[in-house]
Amino acid sequence: MTRLTRPLLLLALALLMSACATRYTTTEGGVPILVGKQAQGQDSRVLFLILHYTVADFPLSMKILTEKEVSAHYLLSDESPPRIWRLVKEDRRAWHSGQSAWKGHRLLNASSIGIEIVHPGYKVAPDGQRVFQPFSDAQIDALIPLVQDIVKRHAIRPERILGHGEVSPSYKVDPGPTFPWRRLADLGITPPWPDAARVAEQRVLFEAQLPDVLWFQTALAQWGYNVQATGVMDEQTQRVLMNFQMRYRPADYSGQPDAESAALLHVLNNPVKAP
Repeated sequence: MTRLTRPLLLLALALLMSACATRYTTTEGGVPILVGKQAQGQDSRVLFLILHYTVADFPLSMKILTEKEVSAHYLLSDESPPRIWRLVKEDRRAWHSGQSAWKGHRLLNASSIGIEIVHPGYKVAPDGQRVFQPFSDAQIDALIPLVQDIVKRHAIRPERILGHGEVSPSYKVDPGPTFPWRRLADLGITPPWPDAARVAEQRVLFEAQLPDVLWFQTALAQWGYNVQATGVMDEQTQRVLMNFQMRYRPADYSGQPDAESAALLHVLNNPVKAP
C-alpha cells in the first residue's frame, strides 16, 4: 500500500462511518432533513397521566369520545374481557382535562395523557347520598399494564398520576372513591400510601386541636391542588378536600375538615426521609 493510498482509504472509511450515522429522511410534509444526531437536553412533553371515568356505557362513551368536542388518548371498555382503544396518538393533544391545574401547572391537556374508563359513575340513593359503583377487577387488571407502560416510556413521576377530580376539583370527581388508588400505590406506580402508624399518631394530636381552614388550604395546595388560601370554608375548599378524601379516605368524603384528613395531609406532605 502506497503512502497516498492509505490516507485515502482512511478518509473513505471515515466518510462511510459518517454516512452510517447521518442519513436523510423527510418530514411528514416531504421536507428533506438529516437525522442521526440526538440532543442531550430533552425529555418527553408528557408530564402527567390523568384517569377518568365516562359516566356512560361503552357504545355511548365511544360515540362521545370520537364524535364530540371531548377526547382521550385511550378508552378502556367494560367488556369481558376489557379492550383498550387508542383514540388519540400520544404525541398529539387530547381534550380531556379542561380547566385543570396541579402544582403550578395549568391547562394540562398540553402536557398529559388521558385514559377514560367505561364506568357508570354514581347513582343517587333515596336518602340523597351518592352511591359509586365499583370498578371490575378485569378492568383494573387491564389498566395497570397500560399505566405502567405509559409511565415508563415518558418517565412520568408517580405524584403526577392523578384523577380528573384532583386536577379539576371544581366540577369533577372521577374516578371517584371506588377507584383502587391503594393498589397502584402498593405496586409502586403512585406515591407510597400514607403510613397508618404515623397517621394514627398525628390524628390523636389533631383531635386535641383541629387546624383551622387556612391550614387545610395551605396543606392541600402544598400537596398539589389548586386551592386559594381564603381562610374560609368555601365551596372550592370543600370540593378540593372531598376529592382528596375520595382518594385517601374513600369511606368518608364529606369534604369537611377533620382530624383524620389533617393527619393524612400532614404525613403526605412530610414524608420520612430514607437514612
